[in-house]
Amino acid sequence: MKLENIVAVSGLPGLYTMVANRNNGLIVEDMANGKRRFASARRHQFTPLESIAIYTDDGDSTELKNVFRNMLDQFEDNPPVDPNSSAEDLHEYFTDVLPNFDKDRVNTGDIKKVIKWFIFLKEVGQLQTGDDEDATEEE
Repeated sequence: MKLENIVAVSGLPGLYTMVANRNNGLIVEDMANGKRRFASARRHQFTPLESIAIYTDDGDSTELKNVFRNMLDQFEDNPPVDPNSSAEDLHEYFTDVLPNFDKDRVNTGDIKKVIKWFIFLKEVGQLQTGDDEDATEEE
C-alpha cells in the first residue's frame, strides 16, 4: 500500500498524485482522469495521505494506511458502507474496522472521507498489499 505521493488538495474534489514540486505550489495529476494541473500554494493546502492519522481512545493515533489495511482485510466479510449512510451506520462500520477510534474526536465527516478514499483507491488499484511491502516494514 503506497500512499507516499497521493495528496488531498483543499478546494479540489478527489485525490491527486504529486507529479512535481515547485516553490509556489504543486503539479498534481487527478487520479480519476489523469489530467495534470498546477495547484497554487497560495490558494490550496496539500495533505499527503501518508501523514493522516485517526485518533484512538488511548490518546494516540493510528496511521491511515493501517486503517485501510484493516478495511481491506475485512472487505469480503464486512464491505464498506455507503458514505451517504446514516451516522449510526458509519460509526458502527468504523467501530468494526478500528474498534478503539476516539468517538469524540473523529467526526462523521472524517469517517465518510476515509470510506470514500478507500473505495476510490481500491477502484484505481492503489490498495495492493504485497509480501515485498511487509518485508520492507520489518527492516
